[in-house]
Amino acid sequence: MPLSVVILAAGQGRRMNSDLPKVLQRLAGKPLLQHVVDTARELGPDALYVVYGHGGAQVQSALAHERLDWVLQADQLGTGHAVMQALPLIPDAHTVLVLYGDVPLVGPACLRELVHQADAGALALLTVKLPDPSGYGRIVRDANGQVTGIVEHKDASPDELAIREANSGLMAAPAARLREWLPGIGSNNSQLEFYLTDVAAVAVRSKNPVVAITVTHPVDVLGVNDRVQLAEVEAAFRAARAAELMLAGATLADPLRIDIRGEVTVERDVFIDVNAVLIGKVHLGARVSVGPGCLIRDSHIGADTEIKANSVIENAAIGEHARIGPFARIRPGTQLGPEAHIGNFVEVKNSFIGAGSKVNHLSYIGDATVGAGVNIGAGTITCNYDGVNKWRTSIDDGAFIGSGSMLVAPLTIGAGATIGAGSTITAPAAAGKLTLARARQTTSETWTRPVTLDDAEKLTEADKLSPVGSKEP
Repeated sequence: MPLSVVILAAGQGRRMNSDLPKVLQRLAGKPLLQHVVDTARELGPDALYVVYGHGGAQVQSALAHERLDWVLQADQLGTGHAVMQALPLIPDAHTVLVLYGDVPLVGPACLRELVHQADAGALALLTVKLPDPSGYGRIVRDANGQVTGIVEHKDASPDELAIREANSGLMAAPAARLREWLPGIGSNNSQLEFYLTDVAAVAVRSKNPVVAITVTHPVDVLGVNDRVQLAEVEAAFRAARAAELMLAGATLADPLRIDIRGEVTVERDVFIDVNAVLIGKVHLGARVSVGPGCLIRDSHIGADTEIKANSVIENAAIGEHARIGPFARIRPGTQLGPEAHIGNFVEVKNSFIGAGSKVNHLSYIGDATVGAGVNIGAGTITCNYDGVNKWRTSIDDGAFIGSGSMLVAPLTIGAGATIGAGSTITAPAAAGKLTLARARQTTSETWTRPVTLDDAEKLTEADKLSPVGSKEP
């Protein structure tokens, strides 16, 4: 049957003590609501509605890149009232799946089962068994184990509070049936709100089947209401992603000390040391080694590459058998060829570094094309910015750049050229030749090291009348 997903995201989240709406609090680098939308997309819905309210402009702006149907809940009168705002837009022939913008870890598998049961005409509820279900609505069953209703924690009797099966709030139902049931719920409760959960009792009274599906892992339906719960969800997300990497062939020095904030894929025998942060779309080829404290964002790392400690790689493509770091920074737009070496305290930006080329020490290479087999000495800078425009430097195959060189772009260094150490190169350097650009070294015979005022006061009157160090005997 056609599927409409309704995500409830109108709550303020006062316990967050934040100016940011609750559903925009970040989990693994992106808003809670974005996680829920991404999961909903996996179900292939025909329509996706987000019911918004508090901080609506912020919420809509944060997800402006998504194709969503926004539904305003001007007055927050409960979850049942929120669904009522979206229901007029949904055809009777659809199945409705209700999700929550602050429940980010629920997976598509159990949601598909909810939808399957609702497609068959049932009200399908997602439940969870908890040792301490305080704060959750309880699933009430009859002597035959059939669901008869859901009672909220604040409205539960002592016997009902002893029930350990709790309602997650997530449910699915045929749109036509939901349209019949919702007018039957009231607000006669401690919150004076229209609870969506009350449709369970209405469905039972109308002789409609109610099916409860219990999740295996309680954290999958944990709602985020404060920063403590946000940290719990973050830890669970991190642990799940770490397990996926290990099952795919990666060794993690400590699965508790890795931070994964995106879609990370690995090939066989990858090693990741402690405190690595992987953000966005990252691929690590076979036998890649990532040292401690590294950050990799939206990058492809070729097989057998070694990334040493405390290096940063962003929006880059790294070839096979490369070596990077320690303390290297690879900025966006960089491509490293096979067996390229980028060493300690080297920064590379928007450049191509050819196969086997080396930039090993304390250098900046920006907006450059570097051929194969090039050696760039310590302290070399491509001077690529004139204050307004960026200019490119081209260093052809086999060139040797001496330490402390300033290469003022736009510039071409020919194949096999050698640039003498300490040169400032402003014109093309001929292929296969030595190019120097140094001022002649001189020594001043009359210069002396400056002295402090205190030392100067100690000089004799005769010393003060003649230049220091030039007094005649």
